[in-house]
Amino acid sequence: MIDQLIGIALQAGAAILPVYERMKPEEATLKGDGSPVTVADALAESIILEQLGSLAPQIPVVAEESVAAGRIPQTAGKPFFLVDPLDGTKEFLSRNGDFTVNIALIEDGVPVLGVVYAPAIGELYAGGVGQGARRALVKDGKRGPWTEIHVRPVPPGGIKVQASRSHLTEETKTFIERFKVAEFVSAGSSLKFCRVAAGEADLYPRLARTMEWDTAAADAVLRAAGGKVLDMEGRPLAYGKRNQPTDSDFANGWFVATGTLDPFAAR
Repeated sequence: MIDQLIGIALQAGAAILPVYERMKPEEATLKGDGSPVTVADALAESIILEQLGSLAPQIPVVAEESVAAGRIPQTAGKPFFLVDPLDGTKEFLSRNGDFTVNIALIEDGVPVLGVVYAPAIGELYAGGVGQGARRALVKDGKRGPWTEIHVRPVPPGGIKVQASRSHLTEETKTFIERFKVAEFVSAGSSLKFCRVAAGEADLYPRLARTMEWDTAAADAVLRAAGGKVLDMEGRPLAYGKRNQPTDSDFANGWFVATGTLDPFAAR
């Protein structure tokens, strides 16, 4: 199935790019939670939903904009897709290229397949349980050859940390201070996970709220590359969270994405 998911992500990314080229920031609207949304989000999601419906009509799809509109399928006890059609809308509007199309398959609370595509910078990532992780460059809509990717050993001179450009909280800064940091990079969207998966960074802490569709696809890539995404109790981040007493359906708590580094060893 992963090859079909890759094709769907490429198709959605191709539809996004013309909007990216012409859209002005003031044309975005705000959702109920105050986050921006654009016509590109809706366009990409419509393509992904149509294609997933043809590919696997028996598998429910939880997609960001559909959930915002109140369309939430039943997922208990069954595999389901998690879709963020445009992660990093703020990056999209600021035109820095750090936005992604994300499609994941969840089974028993685990992201078992994931595809992340950054159309503006031409980077494509894919990974799955038992399949490893890989990266390719995309030019003019055409995918180049795949390269296997893996997390790297912890560098002796200090780690490279990825952190959110738009959501760098004080709690995240405090968490990072416990490590010997050689380089700190702010970036947008799910690409931060992918940098760790590719052995280009060692740690991505997110001590702030996210939603499952923000993380699932890149989480799958990172796990397939030998890394992990852990909650603050050191447990693998779980998916399909419903009826949470302190938050909405599909909301994530704080987490840490890492390669070979033990992020809680210094506790």
